[in-house]
Amino acid sequence: MKRRNFIKAAVAGLATAPLAMNATAAEGQKKLRMQTYWGKEAKQIFKSFTTDVKDASDKSLRIRQYSGSALVPDAEMFQAVSKGTLDMCQGYAGYWPGQLDIATIESGIPGAWTNYDEAMYIMDTKGLGELIREAYAEQNVHWLGAIMGGPFDLLTKKPVNSLEDLKKMKIRATPSVAKILNKFGIPTVFIPGSELYIALSTGTIDGVIYAGTNEYLGMKLYEAAKHYTSLNMISPGYTDQMLINMDTWKSLSEAQRTVIETSFAKHASKMHTWMVSGSIDAGNTGLFEMNSLNEEDSASLRDAAKVLWEEEAAKSDRNKKAIDILKAAAKATGRA
Repeated sequence: MKRRNFIKAAVAGLATAPLAMNATAAEGQKKLRMQTYWGKEAKQIFKSFTTDVKDASDKSLRIRQYSGSALVPDAEMFQAVSKGTLDMCQGYAGYWPGQLDIATIESGIPGAWTNYDEAMYIMDTKGLGELIREAYAEQNVHWLGAIMGGPFDLLTKKPVNSLEDLKKMKIRATPSVAKILNKFGIPTVFIPGSELYIALSTGTIDGVIYAGTNEYLGMKLYEAAKHYTSLNMISPGYTDQMLINMDTWKSLSEAQRTVIETSFAKHASKMHTWMVSGSIDAGNTGLFEMNSLNEEDSASLRDAAKVLWEEEAAKSDRNKKAIDILKAAAKATGRA
């Protein structure tokens, strides 16, 4: 059985944990520092992950998790892991498109997929994940895998019915999304997630494209902006990942690596469910004014994304392979 298939089979209940306990007990304790871009809204999710690692390794592995920007700026987490300043991180590749050729594609380039199953088919079956892992390995980083997010839509202080409305606002967006919005004359700026509440409250920005109602609820952004608009560009709307310094990874025993891999797989599944189900519940609280961009404008955004696909494909041979995977999947699912 291939190692990756073994991990998937084990994840349901951390089935490898009893074996891992005996195998890692004599390894000596290792303490790892991991930063995420998430804040208090995801505290319990990450506590579950670090507890799983500790328990499954018989306490030989301990991960201390830090919230967004606690140790380094969120956009610098990848480089911090590469250099060993951080042992691990859970990040979003949309923060570092200039540092890794495949980052924009990894983060969930608009139009890449339309549902979770299609996204995982592209990642696991068609080989996008292996291309991503290869790219990170060249930077002394081991890519543990993708964490599919939930919705990735717009929250604004004023109602939005069209792209024309957005031209009058300043929108927080990641670099890849900003490229698309800028094609329509929409002003954008990048601000870390931990600073969004203050930025909205003080009027520094008029809206954000960051996540879904679940995250916006947890961050209390509805207190400053309540108009939620679905953009219909991609679903799941974004892709997180978990990274570990390659030297740290190689220093672990086989059993310890299995503990981290199985704990990560459980965490990825749990976090996706939390983000999707939480957004459904949060959308029904009455705290948000729910809306959807008209289909014509949504189609315009997706068409603009196709130009971005070609720009990304031109960056490297690896990126061309990745975009070819997306094109083939779109054709196979009747989208192209």
